[in-house]
Amino acid sequence: MRLLLDTSAYVGFKLGHAQIVDYLTKADVILISPIVTGELLFGFRNGLRFDQNMMEFNQFISHEAVEAIQLTDVTADRYSRIAALLKKQGTPIPTNDIWIAAQTMETGAELVTMDQHFEKISGLVFRLFT
Repeated sequence: MRLLLDTSAYVGFKLGHAQIVDYLTKADVILISPIVTGELLFGFRNGLRFDQNMMEFNQFISHEAVEAIQLTDVTADRYSRIAALLKKQGTPIPTNDIWIAAQTMETGAELVTMDQHFEKISGLVFRLFT
């Protein structure tokens, strides 16, 4: 099972959300988008535990099952198609989440998230935790 973590899912994992922790342990590969990394680093820099959070994140991404992925031209094309459709439908979601969805679709992974607005993206395979 290939999973791509949304920022909310990483935070849920770090907070010990039992269902997320259990689900991630079943994954063959856990993908991390540079968009998610950027959101996490922003949160770390605005918090009070930057060094601790960075250490924990570096440990997480060093795990043999975790793979950092890159943005590609295919990601950009998927992003543009998703964003245009959402705009046409009048159902926008945060821009970063469109990029994350595009990468999820490109990699054939399942998105793990705690954000319901991903339901607005047709064809996206995701697992929503609450």
